[in-house]
Amino acid sequence: MGWSILVADDDPMIRSLLRIMLETANHTVFEAQNGQDAIKKVHEIHPDAMILNIRMPEMDGYSVCHELRHNKETAVLPILILSGQAHLTAVNKGLLAGANRYLTKPMSRTILLQNLDEVLNEQANNFPN
Repeated sequence: MGWSILVADDDPMIRSLLRIMLETANHTVFEAQNGQDAIKKVHEIHPDAMILNIRMPEMDGYSVCHELRHNKETAVLPILILSGQAHLTAVNKGLLAGANRYLTKPMSRTILLQNLDEVLNEQANNFPN
């Protein structure tokens, strides 16, 4: 059984690539093209997890993550940041904003799916139905 994943990235090529990676692993994929769109879609769709870019128009990924963590409806949503920013300051800022994982581009499908499965399984174990 797959999970529902919201991919938030302003680059349509990255969203398409992630869609292919995730759909071939039987996940359902939704897309957001900027930070504001991501916040809106999280509340509309209620995805099982989110893959979030940092540099996006209207609202950056740090702000999206921070806002979701400070809303009780979305506070425990598993969030993986996927960014081209690999420096320690960016990683720390992402984790402090509340991301479960911080992954850097480029990265393999295997690493993405492994990290996604780990955070979703941690979530399921911490909050069973």
